[in-house]
Amino acid sequence: MTTTILLQAAGATGGFASGQLITLVLIIVVFYFFMIRPQIKKQKDQKKYVQELKKGDKVVTTAGIHGRIADVAEATFLVETEGGGKIRFDKSAISLEASKALNTPPPVAKTDTKTEKAKA
Repeated sequence: MTTTILLQAAGATGGFASGQLITLVLIIVVFYFFMIRPQIKKQKDQKKYVQELKKGDKVVTTAGIHGRIADVAEATFLVETEGGGKIRFDKSAISLEASKALNTPPPVAKTDTKTEKAKA
């Protein structure tokens, strides 16, 4: 009788440990797909964007400086600001999101033709 109780207790503990292991694996998988993988994709997009920049492109740096690329070197950009000054920045200082927002034209607002006819 004592041995059956011990075997049942040992089996219950083994089941509990495997349940914890499965939970741990699921947590790691969730972290990978929702946090690590998107961050890696974002880094690849940033690197690709910076490599494709050329002279004359409008950019915004991570410090918030707006300008146009005047010269491209191996690891740096020479950015000409609106005031006419030129500043050399490391390629990693270019902000992908802000630069794309600067270069994307604002959406055109749709006009309601019925309202315009009623006003006329």
